[in-house]
Amino acid sequence: MTLPAAIAWHPEDPAFWEAEGRAVANRNLWISIPALSLAFSVWMVWSVVVVNLPQAGFGFSTPALFWLSALPALSGALLRLLHARLLPLFGGRRWTAISTALLLLPTLGMGYAVREATTPYAVFVLLALLCGLGGGNFASSMANINLFFPRARKATAVGLNAGLGNLGVSLVQFVVPLVITASWFGSLGGEPQAVAGGRSLWLQNAGFVWVPLIVVCALAAWFGMDDIAVTRVAPRLRARLFGRAHGWIMGWLYLGTFGSFLGYAAGFPLLGRSQFPQADVLVYAWLGPLLGALIRPLGGCLSDKLGGAQVTFWNFIAMAGAVAGVLCFLPAAGEAGNFHGFLTMFMLLFISAGLGNGSTERMRPATAAGGGALQPAVQPAFSSALAACGGFFIPGCYGAATLITGSAAPAHYVFLFFYLTCIALTWWFYARPQAASRT
Repeated sequence: MTLPAAIAWHPEDPAFWEAEGRAVANRNLWISIPALSLAFSVWMVWSVVVVNLPQAGFGFSTPALFWLSALPALSGALLRLLHARLLPLFGGRRWTAISTALLLLPTLGMGYAVREATTPYAVFVLLALLCGLGGGNFASSMANINLFFPRARKATAVGLNAGLGNLGVSLVQFVVPLVITASWFGSLGGEPQAVAGGRSLWLQNAGFVWVPLIVVCALAAWFGMDDIAVTRVAPRLRARLFGRAHGWIMGWLYLGTFGSFLGYAAGFPLLGRSQFPQADVLVYAWLGPLLGALIRPLGGCLSDKLGGAQVTFWNFIAMAGAVAGVLCFLPAAGEAGNFHGFLTMFMLLFISAGLGNGSTERMRPATAAGGGALQPAVQPAFSSALAACGGFFIPGCYGAATLITGSAAPAHYVFLFFYLTCIALTWWFYARPQAASRT
């Protein structure tokens, strides 16, 4: 089925591209980027809010707070598969505007919910799941931008869309600690929460601050973007993707890179606060996602020179080493631990996760050879949905480990084992000289 009102689009025709295609494609890209960045901010907003809930009078346990930071990734992963199917039904312009406007649900809901310390935990669970709407936007946004550009320019366009969109994670962790310290919305925002030391917090601003930006981005998409005719993906093509071994292997590796980026972004602020209460973790939390997002293009450039598999292989070794370093600096056996060493290891994890995002993206086209001409909305949606599970798995492991053992160390042993499997899979299938799918 195609969208009747969509414009005709022929990006591979040089005359069409130079006459009108380039300008239209770039306009759609530069409207898509802030909308996607905003979606990532809403998706990850709980990573910062949970750190401040105890100060605002909410008596939730640390494991319960970790689950709140994990749940948006779970719903976002499932919604990514749905978004890829809705794009052909609505068109890129309509669906970008609608999916951006839907972000008003969790942001307005959060703004009102955190104003009362008696709000039930179940309400926060629902709002955390609704924040997954921001994660779902990634799949349709990437597929939509992919359609506008000719093959020679697709990689750059989707790289800009993804890389600058990922900056939304750093943005939310930088902005929220600032806006909750003052009454930005006056009487409309409600009364502050009193905290220790005679200070006040306007935690509701963590949700309300995004509302005007959501409205602007939704209107910009509706009036400034375009719809292109998109063919719906046939069920047999979806089945072919799920039946391909390399699709699952690359999904596993992408879980190790992009999934790690999301998971550590969601879990690091609360982990740092729970393990080192004396340190102001939110002062540093935004740096990791920023470094991971900015360094992502370098992973692609290195892969072009050295090969995607080689970069990915050594990158997973670095990630395993960084996790081992985190274990060395965590508090244990009566020792206070070392916050600066802990922070350094996590910055290394974010940097290596960002590099790995670029190198695994570089590997995907080569490993997909022989898989048939899958429509652009399918494979990115599947791999990104699988990777988004990392955003649930990592903080979820922190919550489970803290609940069962009182320590976050067991979670890091699980992560270390996972990276060892990624090292083995990368080497055997793609990096060794005899690999059939060497990239």
